[in-house]
Amino acid sequence: MTAEADAPLRLGVSACLLGEAVRFDGGHKRDFFLVKTLGRFVDWVPVCPELESGLGVPRESMRLVQMHREIRLVTAKTLHDHTDTVGRYTVRRLEEIAEQGLCGFVLKKDSPTCGLERVRVYKASGVPTRDGRGLFAAALVDRFPTLPVEEEGRLVDPRLRENFIECIFAYRDLAAPLLIPIICAIGLHRVSPMINRLLAVALCAVDLMRHFFREFDS
Repeated sequence: MTAEADAPLRLGVSACLLGEAVRFDGGHKRDFFLVKTLGRFVDWVPVCPELESGLGVPRESMRLVQMHREIRLVTAKTLHDHTDTVGRYTVRRLEEIAEQGLCGFVLKKDSPTCGLERVRVYKASGVPTRDGRGLFAAALVDRFPTLPVEEEGRLVDPRLRENFIECIFAYRDLAAPLLIPIICAIGLHRVSPMINRLLAVALCAVDLMRHFFREFDS
């Protein structure tokens, strides 16, 4: 994914965070920082995997359930399995995203489709563990391993928020045009999430160094 250096930053976002009424209960989770602060400087590309998969609004709430060695996306009461439906949508949507020049993505925390970390996974006992990742989020970071991705809950922290903003600029200026072809060629798109985070931090460091030398030369 590429973007012109002088163009507005384009970021993907879970649609409910912009105030769109796409949640299972017909509500939203509008985030003030994303809409009123960051939103003044970026073009948002909203995504709702559940709605866009054709599940409608309102709809029965869903959860991640471990069935044997698989994690499935299942409705909470009727136990209807939507894993394959959302999976097919995700493949199509990620191909579209690849052409949209995104420099980052903000996901809805705890969501069984969009949650990036510590999403509840229900075991056979009915007791959940906090070690899951939403179906769409997992596919997103696998498809775009160096793309800066965060949850809105973590952006409350000023340090994490600053780091994310630095990373999206570094990604636009450096990662997309320079590193993505190399990463894909040597297979780094299959590395662990920890390596992905280290790559993003490295890109931020390079960007800061570049700005330092610009100031020094002037």
